[in-house]
Amino acid sequence: MMTTESSGVPRRARPEDAAMHISVSDPVQHTDGLNKYTSYRVDVRPPTATADGRTQDIMIANAGMGYSSVLRRYSDFLWLYERLHTERAGAVVPPIPEKQPVGRFNAAFVEDRRVNLERFLRRVAVHPELADANCLETFLRADDATFHAAKNAKGAVVVSQPGSMMMGPPTAATMSPQKKDGFKRWFAEAKTSMTGDLVKSPDDDIFDEIHRYVHGLDNQMRNVSHQATALVRKGKEIANGLFEFGLAFNLLGQSEADALGDALSKMGETADRLSVLSAEQAEKEMAQFEEPLQDYIKMIHAVKLALQRRHEKRLTFSTCLSEVESKQSQLAKLRAQIGSEAKAYAVEMSLRRAQEASEAAKDDFATVSQRVLREVDRFKREKAEDMRRTVLDYINLQVEYNKRMEEVWSSLIPKLESVQLDSNSNAITQPSSSLSTTSSSHDELGRMQSQPRLQQPVPKMPQQQQQQLPPPPQQPPISMMGQQPPQYINTQPGPPPPMPQQAPPVAPPQQLGYPGVMQHQVPPAGGSMNQSMLSVQYRE
Repeated sequence: MMTTESSGVPRRARPEDAAMHISVSDPVQHTDGLNKYTSYRVDVRPPTATADGRTQDIMIANAGMGYSSVLRRYSDFLWLYERLHTERAGAVVPPIPEKQPVGRFNAAFVEDRRVNLERFLRRVAVHPELADANCLETFLRADDATFHAAKNAKGAVVVSQPGSMMMGPPTAATMSPQKKDGFKRWFAEAKTSMTGDLVKSPDDDIFDEIHRYVHGLDNQMRNVSHQATALVRKGKEIANGLFEFGLAFNLLGQSEADALGDALSKMGETADRLSVLSAEQAEKEMAQFEEPLQDYIKMIHAVKLALQRRHEKRLTFSTCLSEVESKQSQLAKLRAQIGSEAKAYAVEMSLRRAQEASEAAKDDFATVSQRVLREVDRFKREKAEDMRRTVLDYINLQVEYNKRMEEVWSSLIPKLESVQLDSNSNAITQPSSSLSTTSSSHDELGRMQSQPRLQQPVPKMPQQQQQQLPPPPQQPPISMMGQQPPQYINTQPGPPPPMPQQAPPVAPPQQLGYPGVMQHQVPPAGGSMNQSMLSVQYRE
């Protein structure tokens, strides 16, 4: 099924179209002192039935609630993007539009950002790992005060009732994976990363293969996207070239006052039509081929971020294990010393907390690893289908474009063929009916020439006249190579002449206009010549 974007270019249906009940609209610019920003209206309507009669299966928390509408700015969308990475580490979070330091209040840029923010929200809403995230529900339905409190909070966000939320107490599951100890934790993780003393897992070989696959895919897709961008740019250059080409022919046609000038002007008009057609083709290629490839590269980057989150969890787990080992060694030393019971007790309590954090980090690492595996598998399946559809759309686009180009060029041929030259070598336009008649005459003539000729019967002379005629002298045959055999004129038989009583005398040969050529004339019985008589020429 094909849908239409705001630019008017048709596109095929996408998975995020299942979340059509979420929309981002009405961008409005605000000024707060020296701060200037753009807000967007985010509407959530109850899911409606699809064309096939089934209800949309959107796994948003409390999706059965009624209509809601909130105002959000770009920094709020960015908060949701980062929060999704925190709450659902290892998930392939859909890409968000990048920041734009210059020209961010341009109308075209604002509209493009609105479209991409809406796509981001819809992709999150249909994402199997992100659709039920608490931060998404807070973003879509919380009022301004509650949402700002959630943005400024450092703990976990827990949604309690529609329009309100509460801050849950920090637990080991929410605290240990985070860098709660600030610089000390960062230094410990950096030390573990540099030493390379990371915890081993049974899935390390699988993830190494995934890293190589994603890295190679990224390089290849960037190369394809670069070539697609070059093709679109060439298409725009061809459109501009055809426009200049048409303008040149229009000027050339104006310099000619006869039918040739009109034909040249029609050539210029055809080039103008082809220029418009090429410009439209370039826009379609950009919307249906170049932009999907660029979006696909962003999705590959999202997969890389998911793998990076898994590496961070692995690093945190390895750091926690190192801390546990360090505290165990320290506790063993204090217990061996007399009078260090108090210090040993404090270290023992710290060891218990480190062990709890280590267990939480271990569970978190295992959860993220399994989530990454599921996401990579889903990414591969969707990638194969998306690439197939994208390539097919591009091929169909090229076929349609070339057919339209052929139609435009073909319509110009009869107009140019109608231009003929008169006796004064002036260009004139031959009517189409004359062209068809001439063409038919030529076809009929060719057909007649291809048929075998029928020899016309020669009328016989009376036997008495044939006896009195002197026989013509024998002449050598004349060479007729490369020529058609001579045809007799007026060889149609006339009415038979009356039988003569006696043969009249034969007239003497008369000298013709050419020397050595004599002619015998055979008069009829009545003494006059008619069309049925023959003239026989021969050479002496």
